[in-house]
Amino acid sequence: MPQAPHDSEAADNSQLIEDFGLRIGRAMGWPPMAGRLVGILMLSPDPMTLSELQQALGASKGSASEMTRLLMTNGTVDRVKLPGVRQAVYEWRADAWVGCLQHQLDQTKQLLELAEAAQERGRYLPPAQQTRLLDMRTYYAFMVEQLQRLLEDYRSQLRHDG
Repeated sequence: MPQAPHDSEAADNSQLIEDFGLRIGRAMGWPPMAGRLVGILMLSPDPMTLSELQQALGASKGSASEMTRLLMTNGTVDRVKLPGVRQAVYEWRADAWVGCLQHQLDQTKQLLELAEAAQERGRYLPPAQQTRLLDMRTYYAFMVEQLQRLLEDYRSQLRHDG
């Protein structure tokens, strides 16, 4: 599926993929392989099968599968079925950064729900612990509000730029 790049282009892509592996992997708390997969799929002109990803990563089928699931969960990669192609393929989402921000918002909402429940259940705790739980709820409520605003602003920017 993907076209073979020229030698210098392949070297540049290889270095870029390694940069993604180190930097995105580290920043997101992911294994470097997930960061490399980001680079591979972002730079690929075509969707790739799991076998192609496995080969590009130099990884086992299980590891490649685990990394694609991680990226799908984080909103950047889609698994699609193409007409006439037996195997499913993976592709970088056209709205990957929206998906990434939406994933962060969803995670933060879950933590806000936890904070609210903890505050309710901890209403009989001593004042110091109640304050900690209130601070937690206040933090996550603030973060949800800000992430929602960021997501709206980002989507709006995309509509104006495109």
